Amino acid sequence: MELFEKKFSNSMQSKVALFNRITHYVVNRKGKQMRPMFVFLIAKMIQGDDPLSDRVYRGASVIELIHTATLVHDDVVDDSNKRRGFFSINALWKNKIAVLVGDFMLSKGMLMCIDNEDFDLLKIISKAVREMAEGELLQIDKARKLDITEDVYYEIIRKKTATLIAACCAMGAQSVRASKEEVQLMEKFGELIGMAFQIKDDLFDYGEAKIGKPTGIDIKEQKMTLPLIYALNHAPLEKKRWLINSVKNHNTDKKRVREVIAYVKEVGGLDYAIKKMKDYQVQAMEMIKPYPDSPYKDSLVLMVDYVIDRKK
Repeated sequence: MELFEKKFSNSMQSKVALFNRITHYVVNRKGKQMRPMFVFLIAKMIQGDDPLSDRVYRGASVIELIHTATLVHDDVVDDSNKRRGFFSINALWKNKIAVLVGDFMLSKGMLMCIDNEDFDLLKIISKAVREMAEGELLQIDKARKLDITEDVYYEIIRKKTATLIAACCAMGAQSVRASKEEVQLMEKFGELIGMAFQIKDDLFDYGEAKIGKPTGIDIKEQKMTLPLIYALNHAPLEKKRWLINSVKNHNTDKKRVREVIAYVKEVGGLDYAIKKMKDYQVQAMEMIKPYPDSPYKDSLVLMVDYVIDRKK
């Protein structure tokens, strides 16, 4: 990871001083870096103890560049002033510059693949970007009517969140030139982890402590998450109307939001979401079972456990 950080910083260099100032700010406020870690662990689990090639580092850098670009753009779209406890780029440098920085990172990632003729890696990440955009739009479209079924919810989170983690795992396999079947297997493994990751994120909205994001923020933003969908599906008609009315017209009323959260807990919405999250975890673990024991496989298992047990 230390070597990756050096290579990643170099990949973000520009001839424009302002870009370098902003990208330096971004690099120094990095998050958990879970995505490049997935690339490396999958590559090592498949390849073994041999040193990793530059191609694997490029794959991880491309993933991190694209992921960072989407976060920068998300903050503009959501009009968010904070990211990981620090000011977002749009808060410090305004929207126009933030959009341009996101575009710059996106093109840097694409060019890194093209310059090294890693067209197979480029295909993986391009597919992920397309799916992520579709997922966001699908969520916006459905949120207007609040008519998200459980199946539509899974489709949204598969595209919006799981697809990038799937791309990380596919990238790890592809970067060490694994077989087509193995790349697809790892892509599916990543997708399952991504589904569990997003359901865990949804559960934070119902937490007591101030972890990750404030309680009730998804309800405030009229996001239909799994615990709420479950509650709507199992509520009597009058209670269902009350829930929809609360989310649509009273989502900034703190007392009302607390009542919605209490009702969702009461009817078992959280328990249901936790069960579904753990189902995805079990399915993912089954997929790497055939691989021989190694420190890389052990670390992957720890990463999956972290996704489920993390506190923010």
